[in-house]
Amino acid sequence: MPRKSTRLTFAVLATGAGVFAMLQSLIAPALPTVQHALHTSQSTATWVMTAYLLSASVFTPILGRIGDLIGKKRTLVAVLLVVLAGCLLAALAPNIGMLIVARVVQGVGGALFPLSFGIIRDEFAPSEVPGSISNLSAVIAAGGGVGIVAAGPIVSALDYRWLFWIPVVVVAATTLIALRYVPESPNRAEGKVSWLGAVLLSAWLVALLLPLSQAGTWGWGSARVLGLFAVAVVLFALWLLAEARSRSPLIDLRVMRLPAVWTTNTVALLFGAGMYALWSFLPAFVQTPSSAGYGFGASVTTSGLLMLPMLLAMFCSGILSGRLAPVVGAKALLTTGAALGAVALGFLALWHAAQWQIAVVAGVFGLGIGLAFASMANLIVGSVPPEQTGAATGMNANIRTIGGSIGAAVTSVLVTGRLQPSGLPYGSGYTHGFTLLAVLCLAAALAALLVPVHRTGRATGTARAAGEPSEAGRPTAVRG
Repeated sequence: MPRKSTRLTFAVLATGAGVFAMLQSLIAPALPTVQHALHTSQSTATWVMTAYLLSASVFTPILGRIGDLIGKKRTLVAVLLVVLAGCLLAALAPNIGMLIVARVVQGVGGALFPLSFGIIRDEFAPSEVPGSISNLSAVIAAGGGVGIVAAGPIVSALDYRWLFWIPVVVVAATTLIALRYVPESPNRAEGKVSWLGAVLLSAWLVALLLPLSQAGTWGWGSARVLGLFAVAVVLFALWLLAEARSRSPLIDLRVMRLPAVWTTNTVALLFGAGMYALWSFLPAFVQTPSSAGYGFGASVTTSGLLMLPMLLAMFCSGILSGRLAPVVGAKALLTTGAALGAVALGFLALWHAAQWQIAVVAGVFGLGIGLAFASMANLIVGSVPPEQTGAATGMNANIRTIGGSIGAAVTSVLVTGRLQPSGLPYGSGYTHGFTLLAVLCLAAALAALLVPVHRTGRATGTARAAGEPSEAGRPTAVRG
């Protein structure tokens, strides 16, 4: 097989990114099982998710930038090896503390997203870039769905540790193939890593995301939550100042201010809030005993099967978006994807008394996820210089994660604000939560209308994949 086979390269990138996306959601349905098996409390078990979130948020943009500087393949292989070590450590973890450490190590894999997008831009023919990015985005989106669907059967048939043993085998094979067949990208950014920028970025992200994820336990009015929010604001301001003054910034703020970039990132924040919150709360809703006045008392496996339409729809629409983007434009697909999310959540807020209604909502929302993920990636990649691809796509993924944390935190307040004597939430809490998420997705659709449309007669990524400058010295704009 040829060394530079783009099909094999894509298969390697898709496998690595897909496994990481699956690891994001795979453990969530099995947390009660992990809690019981490792003899720990529910609050401690939630750190299995929190540690992963914080680690991925920190490493995604930093390693994306390092890949731009020292080589994307080299960084990709290193990240795969770290993910492999994290999965192996998690599979063998004798206690909850070691499992949390393993999840921190796994979070490094967040960098697989920007590195993969960058390699596609550097190595594939310009005409193949938009479709390949759409296909990879579909795999990433579907990977999260696979985690939700597969967790129950794996735990039931085997053991929760197989949630990590299976990725060990897949990531090990992917790493070996990547070493042999993925070419090293020729495009390198100039300069060096701004470690001050990296430290400040890491610090404000942790200061923001930690209280968002733990506010339900600590209390929204607690000194820890309010203090960390204040620290996050200060550190964010210091980070902006440091990046603006740096000759080699970690994140080029001029690129972040490009109209197509900041508008797409705004959509990522709002849509991410709706998407990740739905992934968190819809399984909990269907697993609630019907004695609560809602829910179906579904098992983990059954709740995963109800999410199966979402998995299939997001994969199909993500693949389809690559064919539609040259015809209707990525902006139209992004707007449509966010609007479908709003429609699905609006339907869910009004009708959720039957399992078929849940399945319909999951399918419609999955269509929206597939279109939105692919469009966001194409808009970012098609709007920044080649040497900024890793950092820019890493920040877009990060902003989507931040939105998800905010959406999940606020929805949690609405759902768990009032509890029945049994300790279960009232049905109205879920209704209010789903309504809020519908509003957020509608706001994302309106924000998508602000994304600029440029027509140059080229497909997305053609000019900028070659690094051609515009008259203003920026990468040329393409149809959005």
